[in-house]
Amino acid sequence: MAVFEIVQGTSPVILAFPHTGTEVPPDVRERLNENGRLLADTDWHIHDLYSGLLPQVTTVRATFHRYVIDANRDPTGASLYPGQNTTGLIPETDFDGKPIWKPGEEPTEADTRYRLQHFHAPYHAALLAEIERVKAIHGVAVLYDCHSIRSVIPFLFEGRLPDFNIGTDMERTCDPRIEAAAIEVVRSARGYTAILNGRFKGGWTTRHYGRPETGVHAIQMELSQISHLVTEEPPFAYDETKAEQLRLHLKEILTRIETVADQLKTEGN
Repeated sequence: MAVFEIVQGTSPVILAFPHTGTEVPPDVRERLNENGRLLADTDWHIHDLYSGLLPQVTTVRATFHRYVIDANRDPTGASLYPGQNTTGLIPETDFDGKPIWKPGEEPTEADTRYRLQHFHAPYHAALLAEIERVKAIHGVAVLYDCHSIRSVIPFLFEGRLPDFNIGTDMERTCDPRIEAAAIEVVRSARGYTAILNGRFKGGWTTRHYGRPETGVHAIQMELSQISHLVTEEPPFAYDETKAEQLRLHLKEILTRIETVADQLKTEGN
């Protein structure tokens, strides 16, 4: 199976989709229990939600599911949020803390090594190649990491998650103007809630690639799934009406970020 899909464009903006894939190799699926086979922790429909919003944007999408291996986790297995509940490089539980593997079929160290080599590493090699290609064109590249999650998950966070959750690792991963472009849009989006560097401060992708001093900027957007799904329960159906309203704001975010990238390019010259 191909582990990633790429659409190349000429915009300075790159969209990454590490968690929308639902493909699971048969030998891995056989080891998942009934709960695991629901694939409930997918970032449902996110690649469709962003489709067509920004002309000539480059996209890099992992096709494998995060239960195979999580493409947005540190390959060393180090936690992104020490002291808080989270899921690992190869998750042992779902976001509710419930087991996803049959007893005795939990992933081994050998599984981790294999999946790092055949899934995690190829995806990131492809993503890095696109970052370098786009930067060669413009002198800068902006990686916008696309995510979604259920709005209420007591195992991971208290209360209800805002609709827009922007992460820049406390302003470390991008030029302040990129962060400002995103937060200005979401804070003025009527009917939605938003937060900057709240529960989600940017995953491994954002923190690993975001090096503003090198001309590579990264920002993560975690959307609450209730903002674009009918409900946050199976079958996780896409709500066209909700999505179209949300897409207006996402389009404005991406357009403004692209404008900032063009300014950074000019400044660099």
